[in-house]
Amino acid sequence: MAFSTPPLPLPPIRACLFDMDGLLLDSEDIYTLCTNIILHEHGRPDLPWSVKAQLQGRPGPERSPKDPQAGAIFHAWAGLPLSEAEFRTRQTALQREHFPSTRPLPGVEILLRTLTGKPSNSSPSVHIALATSSHSANYTLKTAHLTSLFTLFPSPQIVLGDDPRIPPGRGKPAPDIYLLALRTINEGIRARNEQRESDGGEEDEKEREILPEECLVFEDSVPGVEAGRRAGMRVIWVPHPGLLEEYKDRQAEVLAGRTGEMVDPVGDDTKEKIEVDHVVRSVDEDIPSKAKKSGKPVEGKPGEMGDGWAERLDSLEGFPYERYGIAVGIDG
Repeated sequence: MAFSTPPLPLPPIRACLFDMDGLLLDSEDIYTLCTNIILHEHGRPDLPWSVKAQLQGRPGPERSPKDPQAGAIFHAWAGLPLSEAEFRTRQTALQREHFPSTRPLPGVEILLRTLTGKPSNSSPSVHIALATSSHSANYTLKTAHLTSLFTLFPSPQIVLGDDPRIPPGRGKPAPDIYLLALRTINEGIRARNEQRESDGGEEDEKEREILPEECLVFEDSVPGVEAGRRAGMRVIWVPHPGLLEEYKDRQAEVLAGRTGEMVDPVGDDTKEKIEVDHVVRSVDEDIPSKAKKSGKPVEGKPGEMGDGWAERLDSLEGFPYERYGIAVGIDG
């Protein structure tokens, strides 16, 4: 997809926030494998992308028990003679068997090692964080054999789907996990600034905290893209070919975060609120005209189609660092 130029110049990217399943690792295919094994055991067909696309990127029922679009969508389609608890027990057993075989997807290792290498000039370093809907147990199964890769992420900047700081029901496509990932980075910046001050460092040696518009979210799922856009961040969408086929005629909507993945609560007339720290916005309010004119998204809202804040890439190989103002190169 062609890259859309935003109406106004954007600041250089200072933080890259990564999803994991299907973006860094081939674990989405393993999810599908485990699900298809169960389906075949009961004479059902393979899970189609038309259904998988609705499940991908969302937290599991153990994290969002009230999410009507998670397990309910799958079980309504599958019609298995199993309760949801029985299905999860079998699914968990298969995942324990197969998740330890995950492998990084093309371009991932070079990208992460390049971003975490020493900058080639005086530009600010690029911080990285992980923001995955996978809960702690599954994260360990998928990554324990890939420590050289995942230790590139500072431990405080690894945010998992069962992180207690994310309220139940606020997983992707809500923006909370990406805003929390940014918060962990800024907490680290504040701590280092305080240490510099206590060591007698100069004021100009302090690093400025990072703004959402200085963040680049890397995602493979449609709900994940919406989460990044609602966080007021720029987004790279790297979809599985099967997912891309499902959304080939709606790519502009996906990149804007406007596919309707995030729904208002039912049962009352109260407008849903997005609240992260001091930011509270009604999700059905109009984007202020000033924000539209400036081209800057409103935090909590999706973007506008063709606004230049998101693009699709076929893979993470040959990433265009210069396009995002990222200075790379490792000094010898």
